Amino acid sequence: MSEKKEPGVWDGFKAFLMRGNVVDLAVAVVIGAAFTNIVNSVVKGVINPLVGAIGTKNLDSYSSCLKGPCTLAADGSVSHGVMILWGSVLGATLSFVITAAVVYFLMVLPMAKYLARVEARRKAREGTHEVIEVTELEVLKEIRDSLVAQRGSGHTEH
Repeated sequence: MSEKKEPGVWDGFKAFLMRGNVVDLAVAVVIGAAFTNIVNSVVKGVINPLVGAIGTKNLDSYSSCLKGPCTLAADGSVSHGVMILWGSVLGATLSFVITAAVVYFLMVLPMAKYLARVEARRKAREGTHEVIEVTELEVLKEIRDSLVAQRGSGHTEH
């Protein structure tokens, strides 16, 4: 009497890891982490100095006092008042926009163009295939018609 062994937790975990989307997700996370370093370097090395030409290089230092008077403690925290730190929001927004632009122009747009070319080639091949099939069908009909005509003329010669 053999018992049917149900898949164990380890087998389920292995199956989960071997699915393609899990591996793709892991690769995306690693690439994203590396890409974050690049974006942060661009912000620190290019954007902040450009902003620094107008004001200060550190966007985090831009703030407004909503409810004053605002005073800062020695560690940089607000001890009195309500401070709006709009500079850090601006810095995060710039980082997001730069990241989105780089991803779009260096990854999404070229991939979309490539996929469009592949699709156009596939459609062109299908169009050629249909033309060939139609042409072959017409040739076969002509052969059939000529064979029928030969049979018909062959019977009259006897």
